[in-house]
Amino acid sequence: MKVAILGNGGFGTAMALALSRIGHQVALWGHDAVYTAHIAASRQNPRYLEGVVLPDAIRVSNDAAAVLDRAQVVLVAVPTQHVRSVATAVRAFVPPAVPLVSLAKGLEQTSGARPSQVLGEVFGEPGRVYALSGPSHAEEIAREQPTTVVVAGADPAVLQSLQSALQTPWFRVYRNHDLLGIELCGALKNVMALAAGIADGLGCGDNAKAAILTRGLVEMQRFGLAQGADARTFFGLAGVGDLAVTAFSRHGRNRAFGERIGRGETLAQALAASPKVAEGVWTSRVVVAAARTLGVEMPIATAVARVLFEDLSPKLAVRELMERDQKAEA
Repeated sequence: MKVAILGNGGFGTAMALALSRIGHQVALWGHDAVYTAHIAASRQNPRYLEGVVLPDAIRVSNDAAAVLDRAQVVLVAVPTQHVRSVATAVRAFVPPAVPLVSLAKGLEQTSGARPSQVLGEVFGEPGRVYALSGPSHAEEIAREQPTTVVVAGADPAVLQSLQSALQTPWFRVYRNHDLLGIELCGALKNVMALAAGIADGLGCGDNAKAAILTRGLVEMQRFGLAQGADARTFFGLAGVGDLAVTAFSRHGRNRAFGERIGRGETLAQALAASPKVAEGVWTSRVVVAAARTLGVEMPIATAVARVLFEDLSPKLAVRELMERDQKAEA
């Protein structure tokens, strides 16, 4: 197949490598013309995926029309807050009826919309939008380390086609009908990974991190169920799987960002020191506002948002969580 990938960050580049290796014709688009030209010439992406070489078979370009020409599937691998602007800019070049697969994991700040909803609005065809998610660090995909993910969307036939097209000997793809749940998992696990990172920065220990992830998963599922997601999704690859890898791995950018905050950096300082996007930062504020509207209790997510945007001390946030009213676990 001819695969077009919008976004030459770490994950977009890793997917380009994986799909090119199994024979697909891959074209990779980047918004920064100068840096994209550097990748095309050097065949390396040191800013986002250091240490790997892109084969000449992968076309790298800032020309959206050329990248999208005759594409049979389009992977949207730009950060959530840029999905709308990028999709709007390239809409005229996307072939009609071609599946659009979102790789973003967050919620749009201005609207609270999921990436698939944004793409559905821009293209006017929600039914052609799918999402790929799960425990999948770009650094490991690029180096052919075993990875398992899930693709979700409405049309069973298209899902099967995408599953076959995207799977490689070291990149296993499952199908799921729950697009809503898959995307909420991808967004919410970043917030919980920030909490885990803050605990790391404070030196709270493994007990605390395990508690954050366990109760964080409860919050994730509670939020999803209030919007109609399938409860089972939160115990699958996109839920507990992605939560675990993001919160524990050295590659987890949200965990690493949270660690900076736990060690005493301000939001502005951590943002300035982090070239890669930590989606959970912006998602936390959107989630807390939505949870308030839905009447859903999310103490960990609320604590993260208050630490980031209301100058709550991380130590005080932990103390407040530990001193909450006693209750049954269920």
